[in-house]
Amino acid sequence: MGLSEDLERIALQEKELTLPRFDAKTAWTLGSKLRATAAERNLAVVIDVRRFGQPLFYAAMEGTTPDNIEWVRRKSNVVARFHRSSYAVGLQEKQKGQSIYESQGLSLADYATHGGSFPLSVTGAGVVGSVTVSGLPMRQDHELVIEALCVLLGRDYKTLKLSLE
Repeated sequence: MGLSEDLERIALQEKELTLPRFDAKTAWTLGSKLRATAAERNLAVVIDVRRFGQPLFYAAMEGTTPDNIEWVRRKSNVVARFHRSSYAVGLQEKQKGQSIYESQGLSLADYATHGGSFPLSVTGAGVVGSVTVSGLPMRQDHELVIEALCVLLGRDYKTLKLSLE
């Protein structure tokens, strides 16, 4: 699948995966689902669910490193800044042939346009936070988040997932 098709699908994911509300209980439920899936699949990932400025769920699975924590911070900064998936922002930059530093003047030490951070939107309120996974290849980080959001919202993951590369 090409960049344009992926960007269209991610825009659909961002539109369709909207929460009716977002609070500490919702964050715990989403984070716990991600953690259980990671444990079941033996995935070495860090999971972060936050309202902007307020971490609500954090887990680091066996095999992760402090570097994963930095990737989470940098990817979630992209969502906080653009209210878009970090993967979508990265694909847009790739289409333009630029880095986020070149196009926006943003430090690569603070912003990572790699897959794995997704905006948490609340119906009627907009983007209020992010859910981030780090530890897998970026497309897989992104898809793990999408899969968990689909379960949380009772949506069919097969209809919203990205196509195979």
